[in-house]
Amino acid sequence: MDLSSFIAGLSIGLSLIVAIGAQNVFVLRQGLRGRHVFAVCLACALSDAILIVVGVTSFGKVAAVLPWIDPVMRYGGAAFLIWYGAKSLRSALRSKEAMAVEAAGGREDELGRTLLACLAITWLNPHVYLDTVVLLGTVSTQFAGSRGAFTAGAVAGSFLFFFSLGYGATRLRPLFAKPSAWRVLEGVIALVMWAIAGKLIASV
Repeated sequence: MDLSSFIAGLSIGLSLIVAIGAQNVFVLRQGLRGRHVFAVCLACALSDAILIVVGVTSFGKVAAVLPWIDPVMRYGGAAFLIWYGAKSLRSALRSKEAMAVEAAGGREDELGRTLLACLAITWLNPHVYLDTVVLLGTVSTQFAGSRGAFTAGAVAGSFLFFFSLGYGATRLRPLFAKPSAWRVLEGVIALVMWAIAGKLIASV
């Protein structure tokens, strides 16, 4: 296995997935509550793995038939990342809210309902497809001879992130009760998004 390609997939996958969104907040909240953490983390990681494999294996074939789609997707993906980075920076500068971690009990705690909500948040979120299928699929074209290693790294990144987020949530609770913690994280996300956008543009 090409270690450099694996690390590239791991780092890029983590950079994309760490952005604050409904899916990550759902996992974090379940971890903070200690409810069905393993099932939720596994559902998110497996969903990501499926979408990553689809992106890496299919995007290149489509690009071969439609050669113009690769640069279009690179510019489009870069534009989205620049916008997302600006949105994160704006949130970092203006946000005064902490994440609410309290949730109602009762039927909402049932495993089936929890997983259904988790899968809906994952598969009905258009940003998930952009991150995994389009962006990772686009970046993977730069690793023509080692896409397997790149894919393995990206998938490993998803498993690492979701299980770390879910099971590490209890330690994060005091931190993310402070609005300043979210502002710092959003600022870091902005820089990461812009760095990836710059790499996409430079590779066209």
